[in-house]
Amino acid sequence: MTLKKDFIEKYTRLLAAEAPAFFETFEKEPVSAFRTNPLKEAQQDFMDKIPNMPWSYYGKVSGKSPEHVTGLVYSQEPAAQIVGQVASPQKGMKVLDLAAAPGGKSTHLLSYLENTGLLVSNEISSKRAKILVENVERFGARNVVVTNESAERLAKVFPVYFDMIVLDAPCSGEGMFRKDPAAIDYWDASYPAQCAQLQREILVSAMDMLAPAGQLIYSTCTWSPEENEEIVSWLLENYDLELVPIDKINGMVDGIGYPETARMYPQHFKGEGQFVAKFRSLAESSRKTIKPRKTNLNREQSQLWQDFCKENLQTSFDGFLQVFGDQLYLLPHGLPDISTLRIARNGLHLGTFKKKRFEPSFALGLALTSNEVVRRVEISEADFIQYAAGNTVSVPLDLPNGWYQVAIKGNGLGFAKVVSGVLKNNFPKGLRFQSF
Repeated sequence: MTLKKDFIEKYTRLLAAEAPAFFETFEKEPVSAFRTNPLKEAQQDFMDKIPNMPWSYYGKVSGKSPEHVTGLVYSQEPAAQIVGQVASPQKGMKVLDLAAAPGGKSTHLLSYLENTGLLVSNEISSKRAKILVENVERFGARNVVVTNESAERLAKVFPVYFDMIVLDAPCSGEGMFRKDPAAIDYWDASYPAQCAQLQREILVSAMDMLAPAGQLIYSTCTWSPEENEEIVSWLLENYDLELVPIDKINGMVDGIGYPETARMYPQHFKGEGQFVAKFRSLAESSRKTIKPRKTNLNREQSQLWQDFCKENLQTSFDGFLQVFGDQLYLLPHGLPDISTLRIARNGLHLGTFKKKRFEPSFALGLALTSNEVVRRVEISEADFIQYAAGNTVSVPLDLPNGWYQVAIKGNGLGFAKVVSGVLKNNFPKGLRFQSF
């Protein structure tokens, strides 16, 4: 890998005696890893556990595997996983993931929340927000809304609101050079300072949204002090914050001048590059009271939904129901009016109202466990290959007709109808694939 002269000179000065070992890492393969999803009913044992990190394993998983398609696993390199672990939100918290795509941090935060509280997962890029929605939906959480907004516009809707804000900030990407060599091309000596200016602008809005005693987790995938410790200094100088010490595990080292913060260098930490700082707000500003939201279902829609639940479900939902067009969503309690925002995912998509009937969504079938549905049909791995390609699957003739949660290896794969011994295909067309 060919690194730019300015980059080599910068980190030779910064790392001194450690510089040769640091530069040697760029000739090695990037480290792959994944997390398991504790929200899923059927867990599996995997090899090569990452020490001191719950749910984390070294290795790769196929995007066509049942484990990936049902949301049991999420691919994320080890250093990036540290951000969610440092955050470790408590159940019931209101959390904002401010620059969330493609979804690694959000799904990690959802693992800790365990379907309680609220996560607003935001991504300003419309294209990347679509990927974020797919990954959040596959994870099966019920307490998340995905927005497609600027931090400034979010701050107008969520003033002094969040117990925790996670900002994995847009940065110069130095820590991703091994994983994405193209990032080297747009790096130059002035780029980190340009990124730092953008980071400060985003943080101004983030601080407007942080509740009293709230926590801010700030991270980047770069080693540049301009974007890391200098941002820490700026935050401490301009806001009533204190640093919360981060435990150093698996080769993490102290930040430069701030031992409470953490750096991940690949010569010490088995992963890519990352910086993380955790703050607690000392401000005493008051939190606004949010008026409870009400459902907007009409009488017919309410009856159709109740009829479907009575016949097919064995659970109730914590949240409030909202219809957008003919689509029914479950939104978490405690949300303010978000109608002025661009929404990429209005909570958990429950299904679609059609003439005289309600059809459950793929997302609902991913989110539910076996004891929450009346009927479930488990398909084999061979049938899974056919089903994911858009084909029907044969099931026992004695299965009564009706809606079933489809499952593979014990985890949900949407809903589909059984008709006379045939499982109709209800796998979304945009997600179908051929296995070879």
